[in-house]
Amino acid sequence: MSDPTSQGTEPRGIDGSRVSAWFAEHVRGAVLPLHFTLIAGGRSNLTFRVDDAAGNRFVLRRPPTGHLLPTAHDMAREHRIISALGPAGVPAPPALGLCEDVAVNGAPFYVMGFVDGVIARDERDVDKYLDEPARGRASLALVDTLASIHLVDPDAVGLGDLGRKDAYVARQLKRWHANYHGANQARGGAPLPAIDAIHSLLWAAIPEQGAAAVVHGDYRLDNCILAPDGSRVDAVLDWELCTLGDPLADLAQLLVYWPEPGERSALGHAPTSRPGFARRVELVERYEKRIGRAAAHLDFYVAFAYWRLACILEGVYARYAGGAMADDGTDISGYLDSIGWLAERSWQAARRLGR
Repeated sequence: MSDPTSQGTEPRGIDGSRVSAWFAEHVRGAVLPLHFTLIAGGRSNLTFRVDDAAGNRFVLRRPPTGHLLPTAHDMAREHRIISALGPAGVPAPPALGLCEDVAVNGAPFYVMGFVDGVIARDERDVDKYLDEPARGRASLALVDTLASIHLVDPDAVGLGDLGRKDAYVARQLKRWHANYHGANQARGGAPLPAIDAIHSLLWAAIPEQGAAAVVHGDYRLDNCILAPDGSRVDAVLDWELCTLGDPLADLAQLLVYWPEPGERSALGHAPTSRPGFARRVELVERYEKRIGRAAAHLDFYVAFAYWRLACILEGVYARYAGGAMADDGTDISGYLDSIGWLAERSWQAARRLGR
């Protein structure tokens, strides 16, 4: 007899009957049966769209199904962050429930509301959903939203103990250096000598950190849901790398993710290279205006952002190569080339520091 609480064969990473029973008890308004669809494109945690019998839509987030890097994929932490930031005026998806009982689905997960809008993952999405004026508006909206995150007082919203407030870059250098080598070893790869050399250069040039802010950790165009006219960000996604620290690291990461016309992309697609998007210098000027201070030492933070992203992608590649990402169809054939390119970009930038 078929299970009346779910429909069809669930994707890997979902126990349909148990998760459906949990929904019925914990998610207000959910009407069984449920249908689960893996949303491709996430590079770390697994994200599923959940449709119920009444036409309601939800989103479920859970860790990958295989090997996990230390401190990563903490569902309770991610749920806590969006629960705190939404009421503070940051466009985070509404948090609807957290399940920490691994007997339900093999790992903790949380549920948030489904937010309609535009996610511009590549040039095709941009051409389809955003005309040139909308691209210009979206550029400014992204920066304004990033500034709004950085202007949140962590203590005032209950996130003052989310992480250490000092020595953000030093902690990140230590964490991602270790994670890079752990992931590389797990997949049997040959580590890039540049990763260690850049780590040493950056360590010797860390700027003095200002006041700590909520740092998203992976802020970019395709981690935001835009209004169809580009006038605002309706939801910021993927908070798993969020912590307290140096907000300029977030700004630099956005710049690294923001190729201009004719430039190579860090991730293999270049939506911001299409006509209408703001230039990087305009993003910085807008951010400085919104935040009320200069973005000092930005060259250092850009070099750091390239290096950090190379380390992150090594972990992503290892998870896909190890089969932990539920066969979402992502093409990883170019990842090793991208990791090498990012390391080279970081090396070039880091060597200019102090000149």
